Amino acid sequence: MNTSSAPRRSDWLVPATLILLSLVPAVAGTARLAELARGAQVTAANARFFAQPIPVVLHILSVIPFSIIGAFQFSPGFRRRNRPWHRVAGRVLGVCGLVAALSGLWMAHFYPWPAGDGVGVYVERLVFGTLMIVSIVRGIDDARRRKFASHGAWMTRAYAIGMGAGTQVFTHLPWFIFVGKPGESVRTVLMGAGWVINLAVAEWIIRKGGAATRNRALPAQSPSRIAALG
Repeated sequence: MNTSSAPRRSDWLVPATLILLSLVPAVAGTARLAELARGAQVTAANARFFAQPIPVVLHILSVIPFSIIGAFQFSPGFRRRNRPWHRVAGRVLGVCGLVAALSGLWMAHFYPWPAGDGVGVYVERLVFGTLMIVSIVRGIDDARRRKFASHGAWMTRAYAIGMGAGTQVFTHLPWFIFVGKPGESVRTVLMGAGWVINLAVAEWIIRKGGAATRNRALPAQSPSRIAALG
């Protein structure tokens, strides 16, 4: 039996974790689409979506596949066994990621701010949305030039930013439980923490992957050669 091609625990654990992380935003987005489709009662919380539904619909329909399909790109074994799928999925993710980021920027700038948001959250949305677009464009360009290590790094950063909403559920949850609804300043910190945590994890993954590649590239050393180097 060829154990090198057998699925490892990480091949399914990482994608499963990422899909679970995206589950709450995906369910909330699906509920929002259903609300718009059936013509629910207009309230102060949803009036902006009913007034201009196209941006939020595009955002939800792009974020959900970006989150779920993107999760499988973090399974090395799955990618090795499905190389054509990886290339096709990458093209889909590039389009979905750009639509998600551009629609997110549009909503941040043109929609009325919801209760609790302020200048801080507005600036954060613009900054991280722009970073996501830059990361995807850099990733696509690197793939075109066959710079695959850099391509993977930039797409990892883009995915981390796109998954910010999932992590923000967990940065907000303790505050809601123990303190209550956060004020404008606290919400700015909690929102920013979600993106920062994701990017920190992304950079750790990128550096870990780069170190593993360098270690595999080192030639084998004999004990006498190691002793001489010492």
